[in-house]
Amino acid sequence: MKLRFAERMRDVPKSFIREILKAAADPKIISFAGGLPNPDLFPVEGVQEACAKVLRDDGQNVLQYTTTEGYPPLREFIAERYRAKKGLAIRPDEILITNGSQQGLDLLGKILLNEGDGAVIEKPGYLGAIQALSIYKPVFHSIPLHDDGVDASLAKRIFQKNPIQLFYSVPNFQNPSGVTYSKAVREELAAALKEYGVLFVEDDPYGELRFMGEDLPSMRNYLDGDSILLGSFSKIVAPAFRMGWICAGKEIMEKLVIAKQAADLHSNSFSQRVLYQYLSDCNIDDHIAAIRCVYKNQRDAMAESIDQYLPSEIQRTNPEGGMFLWLTLPDGASSMMLFQAAVERNVAFVPGYPFYVDGGGENTLRLNYSNADESTIKEGIQRLAQAWVRMGL
Repeated sequence: MKLRFAERMRDVPKSFIREILKAAADPKIISFAGGLPNPDLFPVEGVQEACAKVLRDDGQNVLQYTTTEGYPPLREFIAERYRAKKGLAIRPDEILITNGSQQGLDLLGKILLNEGDGAVIEKPGYLGAIQALSIYKPVFHSIPLHDDGVDASLAKRIFQKNPIQLFYSVPNFQNPSGVTYSKAVREELAAALKEYGVLFVEDDPYGELRFMGEDLPSMRNYLDGDSILLGSFSKIVAPAFRMGWICAGKEIMEKLVIAKQAADLHSNSFSQRVLYQYLSDCNIDDHIAAIRCVYKNQRDAMAESIDQYLPSEIQRTNPEGGMFLWLTLPDGASSMMLFQAAVERNVAFVPGYPFYVDGGGENTLRLNYSNADESTIKEGIQRLAQAWVRMGL
């Protein structure tokens, strides 16, 4: 039988990182490729106790179907944390629990994008967003990232010349670059968004992982609540829960709930209950503080090793939090060629070009520092330096 697939699947890219991870699966390889949290920091005992407690105290209800919007106490926890940490007046009914923030991207594309609609994304941009939104066939407009965030004046010019449905962004410790928007960039960008009525989607999976510098306001603070927030417990508790959320106003939330009902009825209710029990019984701020401490040491080890072993013409970003660091090779150098040479020396990373929706980035690459200890990071960067020398550039 000859299969005929939907047109929407024609140009949707594979997850490039998942393909790279196959090449990096050999245990001999030091992998800086995946965006993996450090498993040594997973709260195994706390989760184990929470799991036993919810089954013991309310097992029959825990294992039943639940509401699409999610477990109410968990939604209340998220809303209260926004109030306490970000000064955002968010209500629990503005929170929808999703299967990771990745499902949130898919639902937003489903309810907001028609084929040909304009969507703005960072350059380089998050691969998961590129893949999720590509299914709905928008016209992407990409805006280059600088050390302090996107070029807000270019964003305004794009808004002037093109009908834009949404602007997707990771303002804190961006994936893949590690860049954070400065306060000045946030203010200028917010003014342009409001002037042209562009919906802003603020994805913030790394915001609580700041280990240097000062916290900055959410873009929502500047947009009078007229934006969408995406969040996740994957980086601050554990990714296996697949617990994320969307925060949106009533009109958007009504459509999101319908789309989610059609997709999966509701997110894993057992995981929601166990996660909430863990959050109730344990101090999540203490846990996050421990993550920050470890990640800072790992980030410092990578930055120092790059400065020591790689030539000065290779530029790096200087992340103050999160999980990623970005390298830019000299013009004409190929990160794919470097990847092949690096894998031969048992070290892997993600070449940068898939993070660009409109071409370019062949001389860039992403490094993850959260899933390797300091000595392993040093050894891996030394191997990367050997691969660079082998290329003869």
